[in-house]
Amino acid sequence: MIVRLLSTLMLLWALGFALFATTLPHPADDRVTDGIVVLTGGPGRVQRGVALLQAGRARRMLVSGVDRQVRPAELATINRFPHALLSRIDLGADAVDTRSNGDEAAAWVTSYRFRTIRLVTTDWHMRRGLLELGQRMPKDVTLLPDAIPSTPTFMALLREYNKYLLRRAATLIGR
Repeated sequence: MIVRLLSTLMLLWALGFALFATTLPHPADDRVTDGIVVLTGGPGRVQRGVALLQAGRARRMLVSGVDRQVRPAELATINRFPHALLSRIDLGADAVDTRSNGDEAAAWVTSYRFRTIRLVTTDWHMRRGLLELGQRMPKDVTLLPDAIPSTPTFMALLREYNKYLLRRAATLIGR
């Protein structure tokens, strides 16, 4: 009985992983949102957010999880965008993980009274990003996932899938 239960759970886990790995989210369309939230930690994320901001796809952008030592002008120089754009970009230095990205982004969204947010992160990280931000956002805020395509390794996908499952389980028990 226990062996069958464990075998069934392992099969469900493996099928879930296969689905997770083969259906990674894609970039979003060109619709306009009130704001853009970029989660730091992967290549191309800040550049994608800046390109969207420059294209008029949002009024403001939050880069969540920025190292406290990074200054706005330094961010502009490193990511090669006009310093004039910095007046529309907020740097969040309080987040240290995806969960605290959610807290930081929710406070930012509330302060500007935004109703639509484009979330920019890497494709393999998008599901957990949406989960964490969705848990913390005001209920009337709509999140638009805008995934950066990548080529993650098997182990990176495996780690992210397990983190995602653990966070889903934690939300079920209220954590």
